Amino acid sequence: MMGGGGNPELQELSQQLQELEEAKEELEDEIEELRDEQAEIDEAIETIDALDTGSVVQVPLGGGAHVHAEVQDLDEIVVELGGGYAAEREEDDAVETLENKQDTLDERISDLQDEVSDVEAESDELEQKAQQLQQQQMQQQMQQMQGEESGEGE
Repeated sequence: MMGGGGNPELQELSQQLQELEEAKEELEDEIEELRDEQAEIDEAIETIDALDTGSVVQVPLGGGAHVHAEVQDLDEIVVELGGGYAAEREEDDAVETLENKQDTLDERISDLQDEVSDVEAESDELEQKAQQLQQQQMQQQMQQMQGEESGEGE
């Protein structure tokens, strides 16, 4: 990125580029969080598929504590629906609910990736504009120096 060299227009472009970079980082962080959530859902689906009635599992109690428990009934899987709500589902319905959450996350990630692309395109445009301004500024300085040199010989 460029400092601006005292030119207010270049300084403004530099500020805009910095803001775009920050926006891009925020979008990428959100994408990463959504991918982490997807990985947790994948793990939950795999676990549900692998469970049988009578399976022994570790159940988190909070605070890093777990208890071993035997699965009594796979027809009673509690699945978070979002917004602080959860519902009891049978095994197949629980997996379907989780897969639907995956689809929603896929769509959101795709939308965010489109936003990242838009921010990158805008950033590229501003960088080109800043480079053109710098080149114009350098040409003007060269012309001034040449003018001063030719004026010295008089």
